[in-house]
Amino acid sequence: MNPLKKHEFLEKHSIVLLIAIIVTVLIGGIIEIIPLFRQETVIESVEGMRPYTPLELAGYNIYVREGCYNCHSQQIRPLRDEVERYGHYSLAAESMYDHPFQWGSKRTGPDLARVGAKYSDEWHVAHLIRPRSVVPESIMPSYSFLRKNGAKLYDLDKHLKTLRLMGVPYTDEMIANAEKDALVQATGEAGGADIAGLQERYGERVNARDFDGQPEMVSEMDALVAYLQVLGTMVDFDTIKGIQLSKEEVAQ
Repeated sequence: MNPLKKHEFLEKHSIVLLIAIIVTVLIGGIIEIIPLFRQETVIESVEGMRPYTPLELAGYNIYVREGCYNCHSQQIRPLRDEVERYGHYSLAAESMYDHPFQWGSKRTGPDLARVGAKYSDEWHVAHLIRPRSVVPESIMPSYSFLRKNGAKLYDLDKHLKTLRLMGVPYTDEMIANAEKDALVQATGEAGGADIAGLQERYGERVNARDFDGQPEMVSEMDALVAYLQVLGTMVDFDTIKGIQLSKEEVAQ
């Protein structure tokens, strides 16, 4: 039978054509979507990536609650102007433990994917209290109330349990010590805290100190600054091979 005749049959029978379209879309959708449920096939593991500590997770929750993603993205594209301004382009693995991810769709303010360790804790606190005191052209509102609000730490174990159901590798030990680890991280060795357990669970490079300058309490400011200070710092790009772009590739 002439193939064109088959095509003519479809064109003359709208119901059959509709069914054929649906079947084709379903097959294509299955082929495209099913592999995405296997994270290891779409995200290359990168050494150094770890789940957020309980205090960083509390800061992440505050970041989402306050809608920071509406003005700040966390996705550096592999384009020359972006890489030169913000640093190495973002890797999929850097967002693998974010639920939801914070790529953002708009930049009223700068991208924050590499903001960790770029500024001091004092700078972040001053910026959040009075943004124009450190960035005169900023239109960001004040978040001074974060320094007065105590961070919600007592139910962090429930957050860790929920995230574990979604694939974040929190252990039973991490969950059991969630509140304690948050308190220890916000105090640090200078405050007499024993950070050995925290480092054993989350690595020696974890930031542990009084972030907001108020040793008498753990505030939402502590949590948010702890979160900001870890962004982009987990991966050591100098030791990673195979993901670096040449200057010619970046220019393109």
